[in-house]
Amino acid sequence: MPENKEMRRPHTLMLDNRKLLSLTGVTDVSGFDEQTVSVKCDSCSLVIKGTGLHINKLNLESGDVSIDGEISSLQYLSAHPRNLRSKLLR
Repeated sequence: MPENKEMRRPHTLMLDNRKLLSLTGVTDVSGFDEQTVSVKCDSCSLVIKGTGLHINKLNLESGDVSIDGEISSLQYLSAHPRNLRSKLLR
């Protein structure tokens, strides 16, 4: 399991004027349409909501994704909610 931690990509997010979102550390795009884009990173999932969303750049080898449109919300979801809950209850 330590090997997975070494292979994790750093995750960054840069939002420019709610019109252009640049992400790094993305491992997969699990779904997308003009209102919602769902991406997965090593330790979380991110749901981007808005209108007229369009994926400009997608390179899963490098983990880079660029999305444009009117971005209204960003929501992080834990990849392992049970593990997080058990850590909090210790």
